[in-house]
Amino acid sequence: MVKNQVEILSPCGSMESFYAAIAGGSDAVYLAGKMFGARSFANNFTNEELIEVINYAHLYGVKVYVTCNILIYEKEVPNFLKYVEFLHKNHVDALIMQDIGMVDLVHQTFPNLELHASTQMHIHNLEGALFAKQLGIKRIVIARETPIEVIKEIKEKTNLEIEVFVHGALCASYSGMCLFASSLGPRSGNRGTCSGCCRLPYDVLGENSKVLNKDKYPLSMKDLNTLEYLDKLIDLGVTSLKIEGRMKSPSYVYTVTKLYKETRDNYLKYSKIIINQEDLYNLKNIFHRTYTKGFIFNEENNLVVNPKFPNHQGVLIGTVIKTNPKYIDIKLNDNVNIHDGLRIINDNFEYGLILNEFYLKKEQVYEGAPNDIIRVKVNKSIPLKSKVFKTSSFKITTEIKKIIESKPRKIPIKISAIIKKGEPITLIASDFKNEVSIKGNLPALAKTMEIKTLDIKEKLLKVQNTIYQVTDIDINLDKNLFVPISHINNLKRTLIELLTKKRLANMEKSFKVCKYHREVLDFKKKKGYTLLTSNNNNFNNLKYDYIYQEYPLTNKDFICKLPKVMSSYKDIKKENEYLVSELGGVYQLKNIITDYSLNVTNSYSVALLHSLGVKRITLSLELSDSNIKDLIIEYKKRYQKNPNLELIVKTYIKVMVLKFKFSEYYKNPKYLVDRFKNKYKIIEKNGLTYIYDYKETVRENHDFYFQIGINYLREEEING
Repeated sequence: MVKNQVEILSPCGSMESFYAAIAGGSDAVYLAGKMFGARSFANNFTNEELIEVINYAHLYGVKVYVTCNILIYEKEVPNFLKYVEFLHKNHVDALIMQDIGMVDLVHQTFPNLELHASTQMHIHNLEGALFAKQLGIKRIVIARETPIEVIKEIKEKTNLEIEVFVHGALCASYSGMCLFASSLGPRSGNRGTCSGCCRLPYDVLGENSKVLNKDKYPLSMKDLNTLEYLDKLIDLGVTSLKIEGRMKSPSYVYTVTKLYKETRDNYLKYSKIIINQEDLYNLKNIFHRTYTKGFIFNEENNLVVNPKFPNHQGVLIGTVIKTNPKYIDIKLNDNVNIHDGLRIINDNFEYGLILNEFYLKKEQVYEGAPNDIIRVKVNKSIPLKSKVFKTSSFKITTEIKKIIESKPRKIPIKISAIIKKGEPITLIASDFKNEVSIKGNLPALAKTMEIKTLDIKEKLLKVQNTIYQVTDIDINLDKNLFVPISHINNLKRTLIELLTKKRLANMEKSFKVCKYHREVLDFKKKKGYTLLTSNNNNFNNLKYDYIYQEYPLTNKDFICKLPKVMSSYKDIKKENEYLVSELGGVYQLKNIITDYSLNVTNSYSVALLHSLGVKRITLSLELSDSNIKDLIIEYKKRYQKNPNLELIVKTYIKVMVLKFKFSEYYKNPKYLVDRFKNKYKIIEKNGLTYIYDYKETVRENHDFYFQIGINYLREEEING
């Protein structure tokens, strides 16, 4: 891949953020409609706004990717498909998707529609990438925990486009593997309503219930920042550099887009990383949680979490040197301005305010500079030597808003004019990819005044009210000719319109509809029970038809359950039977059952997996009884066959799977305790940290499940 094809991909949660991304120089944007997106609490876009966004972005040659990256329930499928058809007909550049059944349905139904595998699909190894390619996926959004060595291997062996998160918020759990929100209530990260459990306070308990942590946010990740390492990603040949932030402000979107675009461009031009420190400073003012280079660049496990604070940290601008019940004196080490936001911190103390008035030497002022001592009114006792952080800059956000509203982004074009005796006037415009031309009247012989090259150039340069900027003009003019300037202007206006139409036409996608089809086997009805354990005991086989044992297998009579995270399948014997927990196992192994972590929530996912040879499929833990019944009814109706389904009826849910180890922060951690005193068990195994729900999940109506078509019911032990 040519290096300058590396895409800067910006987040948009609102129309304002969309215009900010365009102004900042994005090559592509990702956003959601009002349905089926994984950021339901962003403003998102109506269908009318989506059309406007796609057309406007395409004027600039910017691609639009719409997130349809939640799990889809059976009754939602018809509306989901109508929505996808609407997007396709309006020339969306790609959909970002998680649900494997919907990927299969959409790819078969709309074969010309480009599909990207969401990070929620949990692709973190070569085998998972090959599975996505097999499904018709063109691009994978790689899991944020994936090290660069694995990304390199995937790029070399699949030729898939690879999209990498380079900046913004990190989830504590592997994406697609987090069930924390859904275990607590109706919200779900897999359904677009993450409740941010990882940003909440917890105690960490050790032996004898000893509290191990002083700082209360042990799951709160730092923000990813890979600016210093963009050269490695560019040289590797990744397709897209993705910025997180659909819940962030337009100022954030503009600043972070501009920062990454300029850093990329500097590397392509000068072959070295040059970071605009002023933009980076502005970004820290707007939003950051302190930075990490992330797992992608093998950050140390104990450097990825910021346990002190889960929110925006701002920039340190001073220290409290005098305190009074009504005011404080702050010695500044940085600039402040009126209306800035401040946060004052000292150990567990925190106080925030907007700087609506402050004083310097008893005079009210509107700005302060390093070494100034300013006096600020407060309504709370502030500890001496507290640190003062600026968390919002009125000046920066005001300046950025003006820039965005001025629509500074312009498309460079070249205009050529050919004015020859006895030939129609010809104007040609090129954006260096597309070219259009127009012919006008014959020029007249000059009687008193001939037209000059300078006159023509002056008129052709005037395109201020368009998205274009003329950077190159070529005029081929015979002597002693006259052309009315108004004629030149009219031709230029039409020429610009033709170029715009051609630019839009080249971004259009060919719409095509085909029939969906999957061949599946017919399975006999059963009423069986299974058990998941980590023990090596002999269980009552009269009750359990199959027993799964967590990897590594120590009892040859059991079926090995593979971990949810698999760096490689090189040491896994293909001929054995496995319970697989991620998509790589479906691609690599043949004698398999799939676990609940494949997030199967509809009949299309069941059919896909059965058609690929999966013997038995465990349904998602997030399905209600009515969801399960709907799925089975539609499966039988569509395929005229019985599926082979398993349902977990007794378990402590693994609500999170963490790549970092708690034991690197705390000695022998046993439990997380939330603010309601609920205790979540912590177990480290196979290099990962698992957090278990505090309560047992039990489905009691077993006869009902067998009656509607479930073949096996599973009980699980807490393993560890």
